Amino acid sequence: MSGLLTLIALGFSLSVDAFAAALAKGASMKRVTAGDALRIGAVFGGMEALMPVIGFLVGLAMASLVAPVDHWIAFVLLLGVGLHMLYEAASGSVETHEENVEIAAPGIGSEGPPWIRLVLAALATSIDALVVGVSLAMMGVNIITAVIVIGVVTTLMAALGALIGKQAGVWLGRYAEAVGGVVLITIGALILWQHLSNGI
Repeated sequence: MSGLLTLIALGFSLSVDAFAAALAKGASMKRVTAGDALRIGAVFGGMEALMPVIGFLVGLAMASLVAPVDHWIAFVLLLGVGLHMLYEAASGSVETHEENVEIAAPGIGSEGPPWIRLVLAALATSIDALVVGVSLAMMGVNIITAVIVIGVVTTLMAALGALIGKQAGVWLGRYAEAVGGVVLITIGALILWQHLSNGI
């Protein structure tokens, strides 16, 4: 399950929170240039790439203890994150840029320098990637390849979100969130099926 296409699908799933937040950010700006979009994308992509590394290290520390059931743990973690994304999409509770800032640092909201608020929003939208990073360790994925793919995909998705924010409307983030949730659940199910079908 560590093929390039799987990693791209995983990267897409993890990037949808950043995409939704960047949509809101773009919609709130008077004008978004290509340079603005790339800077926004790079911040989200960098944070989204960092979090799986932390989760991966945690997963490695646990690997020897949970080796017999590592595929079940990977499945449960991906299922949990995927279901949470589906819930957010169905309930319409996908956070705006300002709400993501509040999640990462309560009390800041729309206050403070824009770049700090952007980093805080990126931090809030990348928490799921921390959990998924644990799953990557259980799956034996090459973390360097995974981080590059996740970072690049998130950068592109967030940059796109910032560019089309005013035209697309924030509602589009809900649909991306739902698709991302389904993809994560599917990847988790395929991991479990592969292990069980091999008698592991």
